[in-house]
Amino acid sequence: MRLLLCGDVVGRSGREAVVRDLPRLRRELALDFVAVNGENAAHGFGITDQICAELYAAGADAITTGNHVWDRREIIPYIAGDPRLLRPINFPSGTPGHGHGIFRIADGRTVLIANAMARLFMDAIDDPFAAMDKLLTEHPLGSVNAILLDFHGEATSEKASMGNFCDGRASAVFGTHSHVPSADHRILPKGTAFMSDVGMCGDYDSVIGMQKEAAIARFVRKMPGERLQVAEGEATLCGAVVETDDTTGLAQRLAPIRLGGKLAPSWPQEFESRAPTPAAP
Repeated sequence: MRLLLCGDVVGRSGREAVVRDLPRLRRELALDFVAVNGENAAHGFGITDQICAELYAAGADAITTGNHVWDRREIIPYIAGDPRLLRPINFPSGTPGHGHGIFRIADGRTVLIANAMARLFMDAIDDPFAAMDKLLTEHPLGSVNAILLDFHGEATSEKASMGNFCDGRASAVFGTHSHVPSADHRILPKGTAFMSDVGMCGDYDSVIGMQKEAAIARFVRKMPGERLQVAEGEATLCGAVVETDDTTGLAQRLAPIRLGGKLAPSWPQEFESRAPTPAAP
């Protein structure tokens, strides 16, 4: 099975990049399931039901979030009725929405997608390790064909700890939130694919997706300033794709994806055996 996670979609340019490129990615990489982190999709802060519909129409099977999930208040009554829109699983009991979903693809195989949020340098929240241990105990590989975790967090140490904590129990643990793609993608010793951060889908001529001047001023002046505004130049689509073994559910191959914008492109040529030869990124 082939699974793709697209990193944090930031603003209009990030949405446009995903809507433009996702149909091509599904076709040329023969993807079976796509998750997109959408917590910054609405002008950089939160997500709306209309944006969810836009991402689903482009080919997203599920949308993950993180610490900005509640920034648009209108998402609160919506999220409980949309099982494809996930919020971190380690929010306290009684929080609206779902922290994971089990999805059946066209050929009958099943994918468990989970969303968890780290705690180091992040908001106070319940233990993500305990939440994931409970989930993986209740739904081990074998009961589902693949398991993908979007772990939304600041510290690479906490993300690497989660990857190794889930090693052998999940197909892939991919980090989001920093908006900067890491170069540590690898398959861990027991078979779980790991990458500290898959990056963002947004304009990299920016400060992590925001216009540079106001972001710099916050550091230079150390005073409250104007609200950060999303950078709206050409976006780079960033993500990671993993191929799993149909028998074990563990990772066989892993590659980052970077298309368009300012970053050096990265195309997973090793995934082309099941797909038509793509045009140059």
